[in-house]
Amino acid sequence: MDKAYAAWAARWRVPLGFVLGVAYLVFAQPTPRLLFAGGCIALVGLALRAYAAGCLNKNRTLATGGPYAYTRNPLYLGSLIVGAGFAVAGGSWILGLLLLGFFMGVYWPVMRREEQHLHQRFGEAFARYARTVPFFFPAWRAGSTGGETFRWERYRKNHEYQAALGWAAAVAILTAKMILR
Repeated sequence: MDKAYAAWAARWRVPLGFVLGVAYLVFAQPTPRLLFAGGCIALVGLALRAYAAGCLNKNRTLATGGPYAYTRNPLYLGSLIVGAGFAVAGGSWILGLLLLGFFMGVYWPVMRREEQHLHQRFGEAFARYARTVPFFFPAWRAGSTGGETFRWERYRKNHEYQAALGWAAAVAILTAKMILR
């Protein structure tokens, strides 16, 4: 992985995500059925993100409990599911392809960069964890045991409520767009 590109992707992922989000809202063509189905899919991703954020004590302990026992990147997996849900809600396979391209081009290198940070921070404990828990696509059974359990304080401290607010705002805008058409 090119370190300079990964650093650039880490720095620009949120601003680029907002640009993609605005383009999405402009070009989305929701229907009631697609909005309901896509909103539900996105809600599953949002729930995964919430669960992961509530188990994450950033830079203090290595997260290995909850969803981190099945995938090393449950927050990003949740984000991909949220994005896939909104791609469905938007009724455009082109938006879905843009999302996938954005995810692979921006978030994948960021995940790899974060892995390097965790390896430096937690050393052999992270190496053992990485040997038993898949990088992204979840295992069917837990590869790690123990670790942090969900706590609402962590959910709030990690500002995960912002994702829930974003989900609600996107659904409201898509509903308004559908009604005003």
